[in-house]
Amino acid sequence: MSLEEVWLSAAANPFYPTVPTKSQFFTALVLLLAGFVLTGIFAINRSALNIAILGVPASLAFGFGAVFMICAVGAPTAFAPLPPVITMDTSSAPVLSAVSTSVGQLYTLLKCIGFSRQASVQITPQGIRFSVEEGRVLQGLAFLDKALFTSYIFNVRNVDNGVTQPEEDGDFFDTSLYPRFTISLSALLETLQIFGINDSSQGPNQMINATNTQSINAFSTPALGMHHSCTISYLRKGSPLCITLAEGGITTTCELTTYEIEDSSLDSTPGEFDIPLQRDAIVFKIIMRSTWLHNAIVELDSTSPTVLSLSASPNKAPFFALSASGGPFSESTVEFAIDKESSDGVDPAYKSFNEDGSSRQPRRGKLAPTVTETFLVQPPSSKSRVKQRYRFSLVRKALQAMGASSKVSIRGDEQGVLSLQFMIELGDGAGADTSLGSSTQAGTRTAVGNVSFIDFRFVPLVDEDDGDHEGSENE
Repeated sequence: MSLEEVWLSAAANPFYPTVPTKSQFFTALVLLLAGFVLTGIFAINRSALNIAILGVPASLAFGFGAVFMICAVGAPTAFAPLPPVITMDTSSAPVLSAVSTSVGQLYTLLKCIGFSRQASVQITPQGIRFSVEEGRVLQGLAFLDKALFTSYIFNVRNVDNGVTQPEEDGDFFDTSLYPRFTISLSALLETLQIFGINDSSQGPNQMINATNTQSINAFSTPALGMHHSCTISYLRKGSPLCITLAEGGITTTCELTTYEIEDSSLDSTPGEFDIPLQRDAIVFKIIMRSTWLHNAIVELDSTSPTVLSLSASPNKAPFFALSASGGPFSESTVEFAIDKESSDGVDPAYKSFNEDGSSRQPRRGKLAPTVTETFLVQPPSSKSRVKQRYRFSLVRKALQAMGASSKVSIRGDEQGVLSLQFMIELGDGAGADTSLGSSTQAGTRTAVGNVSFIDFRFVPLVDEDDGDHEGSENE
């Protein structure tokens, strides 16, 4: 029998003493008087026989009389019924309770996918997954890893109205049982910046320069966003998502209405739409600084285009190029070429070095644009160049992530699906694994140390004459 069961049984069956509480004082007084009398008689007639006749009863009278007197005077509630046991109702505990002292990090990640007013949210033991989409051709994924929170409590016993689901090593067998709902992303972003948050859309380097050139006082935006905490809680299915912000004794609570996801026919995971990226059929993978891609998209955007064409070849110039067309102006192209003036084909500004001081070349192909760190192109056997077309207005929606990130991994599969995975440094990333384009799947744990990743996926444009056009690229 456990201690809790013993306590519950004791509360249900209280102990009632043989001598009632109201009679204990009188009983104690009688026993003590009897003990005094017997002791006096024994003192006058001391003998071996009187020890058994007078001495033992006197001792018992003194002992029981003293106990009853203590119960009646010193501890009158010693034999009172046990109070009822207060037990914690685990079903009333929230499904999620997460506390963060760096609200700016959460705001930066969610702002990168803030092009949509609504977001699909899934709560998991590893973190919170946010997904937005537009027209089934664009998807943005952001994952708030539990490492970003100082406290992250996921109550597995209250996932489905208090019913415990089967689990193994702390994870459920079926991840679709995790809470999933839709909220207003615009309202969440407005809530997170109530106390003021420095907008990181300018990028890490530009933010540092702006901070150094501008004076910071107690009322500036960076100062207002330094020392406040954010608590995210979700009670149960159908409950609102509660956001509580506290700073300097001021507390603001916002309850965001949650909506059930109705459409569950598009993906194996109920109620979620994912643009599939065939990781075993990647035709190109390019890793470079986000600044280069950001500048190229901004430059092409000046012509008001409608179509963005991506071209990559492993052995024929241009090796990597972005073209914009379809606008009122002529077609424009940005080519990432090889620096022929450099003897080693690598810009010295982007060299890395080994521990012994020798130069270390970035991982790249024999012929690769100078600005790239990784350049791998494997076109289909019948083609020498990979070329895909996308809606420029959709790619433009990733500009926020381009400005806030430090690196980008550009990947494409045989079906033409484009993945832009941005690495965002939230602080000191020393010792963190900052590799891009790994096998991490969308919605899983994508934050290592102080580095997080935002993933954008685009569906290509398909024209009837694509086959003839692509055939002209073959050799």
